[in-house]
Amino acid sequence: MDALPLVALVAGSAIVAGVARRTAFPAPLLLVAVGLVAAYVPGVPEYALDPGIVLPLVLPPLLYTAAVDSSYLDLRANLRPVALLSVGYVLFATLAVGWLAYLLVPDLPLTAALVLGAVIAPPDAVAATAIARKVGLPSRITTILQGESLVNDATAITAYKVALAAAVGEGASWAGGIEEFALAAVGGVGVGLLLMVPLHWLRTHLKEALLQNTLSLLIPFVAYAAAEHVHASGVLAVVVVALYLGHRSWQVDFATRLQEEAVWKMVSFILESAVFALIGLQLPFVLKGLGEYEGWVAGWYAVAVFVVVVVVRFVWVFPATFLPRILFQHIRDRESDTDWRAPLIVGWAGMRGVVSLAIAFSIPLMVDGEPFPARNLVLFLTFTTVIGTLVVQGLTLPHLVRLLKIPGRDTHAETLAEAQAQSEASRAAEERLDVLLADEGNALPQPLADRLRTVLERRRNAVWERLGAVNEVTGESADDTYRRLAREMIAAERGVFVELRDRRRIDDEMLRTLLRRLDLEEAAAYREATE
Repeated sequence: MDALPLVALVAGSAIVAGVARRTAFPAPLLLVAVGLVAAYVPGVPEYALDPGIVLPLVLPPLLYTAAVDSSYLDLRANLRPVALLSVGYVLFATLAVGWLAYLLVPDLPLTAALVLGAVIAPPDAVAATAIARKVGLPSRITTILQGESLVNDATAITAYKVALAAAVGEGASWAGGIEEFALAAVGGVGVGLLLMVPLHWLRTHLKEALLQNTLSLLIPFVAYAAAEHVHASGVLAVVVVALYLGHRSWQVDFATRLQEEAVWKMVSFILESAVFALIGLQLPFVLKGLGEYEGWVAGWYAVAVFVVVVVVRFVWVFPATFLPRILFQHIRDRESDTDWRAPLIVGWAGMRGVVSLAIAFSIPLMVDGEPFPARNLVLFLTFTTVIGTLVVQGLTLPHLVRLLKIPGRDTHAETLAEAQAQSEASRAAEERLDVLLADEGNALPQPLADRLRTVLERRRNAVWERLGAVNEVTGESADDTYRRLAREMIAAERGVFVELRDRRRIDDEMLRTLLRRLDLEEAAAYREATE
């Protein structure tokens, strides 16, 4: 097996994503665009998107990272809009898009049209999170979009299975579809609930960070495979486990958290980049075998289905936003500040992604010795809808946010809340230190005791200083200057250690020990800005 194409895909997509991070252009869109161009560059190998790889091997870690980084408390507070989008909207879009596609495309069987509706119903978790983060949407809108994209794949996959059963003649009824959906949902949540406590227990009782992080990498695959094995929703199992572990991550030791954050950032970056590049690279495959639908006919169908997908989302989002407020007083009291701009943004942020393509590629080629009706057209319309939503909506969403003057995150209020929280924690730490030092068994020389108090005081003041005046020359706060100078001092020490190694006064093993100590000091003195 030639591994070079896989290496080229990972390396190339990482380079493109790295370039995008230095521009205002969203990385998903640039990756898709480059993939579209690269698909026809001579010498570029064919990259067939295999649903047997994407669904069990790529989707679980992407869902896991998104869910771990989400807030269980925020999702619970927004459970109603999240449920209306992730379940209600997906089922509505399956039926509405399927029926309208059946009316638009001659000779397209209704069952095949419903398969198409289920395939392109769910907005993509990766695309929604990446675009929302890039444009700086308010936290509530971001939470709703993230929550929707975490659960809607489970709804869409179940709806697809029901529609496919009807399309291949296995028989499917409304009662059977509802039963299958309920079993998949309850089973997926049940598997997640069964796994989350023992997995968390293992994470807190393994003594080595290396073993803990190995377990962390296995968790999404274990949860997904266990749920799918009992014909439940692997997506929901992964999300439930990840939300629980993320909510209780504070109970894991610091070394594990530091390593885990770095490892999952790398995994997420590689997978997200490769996934969006793969979307663009599928163009040659979806154009094969269109037959009677080639040319302007296929283009007309693609535009029509794209418009239907966009309109159907607005048809659902606006009533789902305002009808509950009209009908229920307690909802009006709790969400009195919502206006028309928020549902407009949520409606326009319905980008589709790789899950839709993976499901479409899993449609069987033959059914009882006969080709699946209009399979190539369904695949083509899925591809064009994914590309259309990513390009049209993804490119215009930042401009729409600015045009509507959607207020972003209140960084001043967040910094103030952080400073107040740090002050309360520092007071508790100082009181604990006084109790400990009063015990003769904890006696410390005064300089060391003073050092503990100095570190505590600096940590307490650091956040407040971000709210205060800055250096007129450098534009830095006092804390920024402190961290910069600390890094300069550590860099000077590091240079000496390397020079001593080069002069053979210390060996490489000792150099690594000394450098690790400095790395920990630098990490404590300087916190990199996170995105």
